[in-house]
Amino acid sequence: MDIHLHHTPEHTEHHSTTSQLLQDIVIGMSDGLTVPFALTAGLSGAIASTNIVITAGLAEIAAGSIAMGLGGYLAGKTAVEHYDNERKREYREVEQVPDVERKEVMDFFAEVGLSLESQTRIADELSRDKDKWVDFMMRFELGLEQPDANRATKSALTIGLSYIAGGMVPLSPYFFVEKATHALLWSAVLTTIFLFVFGWFKSRATGQQPFWGALRVTMIGIIAAGSAYLIAKAIGGSM
Repeated sequence: MDIHLHHTPEHTEHHSTTSQLLQDIVIGMSDGLTVPFALTAGLSGAIASTNIVITAGLAEIAAGSIAMGLGGYLAGKTAVEHYDNERKREYREVEQVPDVERKEVMDFFAEVGLSLESQTRIADELSRDKDKWVDFMMRFELGLEQPDANRATKSALTIGLSYIAGGMVPLSPYFFVEKATHALLWSAVLTTIFLFVFGWFKSRATGQQPFWGALRVTMIGIIAAGSAYLIAKAIGGSM
């Protein structure tokens, strides 16, 4: 049986919430910076009007934020449902096969080096309270922490708003520059800076090397936008 080590409930809850929030921001912001950047670059390679780019860009940001938000909502709901189903299963097991569950508790403490006497005493104590027994099995047998009941809604809003924030970065120059190709230059400079800064903080938050993480995120955005621009330019030139 795998051993899952956790911090105290108070610390775990704070750390988990922070990690989930950061993860949602990263998901929304990454796609928000990259996809609209590629779209506006592609359109700029085919048309000269910034009005069309703005209209298409806003439509994509709206659709993308909704789609990403729904994805986050479904993921959050799935996590809650999975936890609830596993908890119900654990309750059935401690009622129907208590000896097996007691053995699993003893095996866990045997893995961490406790004596047989200590293993037996702890298993006996846990088996007197089914709720605590199930809590223990959920955390240390399955490695599951109870998810926030509002996780789905929070995730949907965070991802959706992050996508909008990221998407407005490459689109914003088109509101102030008349010619699409000129706006694209400003968009490329602005988005490249944001991609690098975003990649830097994302890498630091996830324990990666900041510079190389930032460079990787930036290059992905540049390659996506450059490819879209060249393809649109080629198609537009052949028509």
